Amino acid sequence: MKRKPIEFNAEDLVGSVVSLANHFAGKDKVTLRTKTLPLPRPIKSLTPAQVRAIRKKLNVSQPVFAAMLNVPSVTAASWERGRRKPTGTALRLLDIAQRHPEVLLAS
Repeated sequence: MKRKPIEFNAEDLVGSVVSLANHFAGKDKVTLRTKTLPLPRPIKSLTPAQVRAIRKKLNVSQPVFAAMLNVPSVTAASWERGRRKPTGTALRLLDIAQRHPEVLLAS
């Protein structure tokens, strides 16, 4: 069995040690790859009329709309009446539904 000789590269070794030290100091995160991804744009709050328009664009009732978003029917109805505002993940999902309603219709 042939063995391939191991090549020693001092710069790689020093770079690895520095990277590990930075990780333990809380400066860097050790990963196999480094990639920069653009963050999605912040989403503005939706008005009750906008939430209603999204539902009507899908041509579904409030209970069906709520089921599609995996939220209680009361919550979806509250968004449309202005009693509550969608936030967080629901706001992101509504934004996607507003731009690409076919996503919610896909099974």
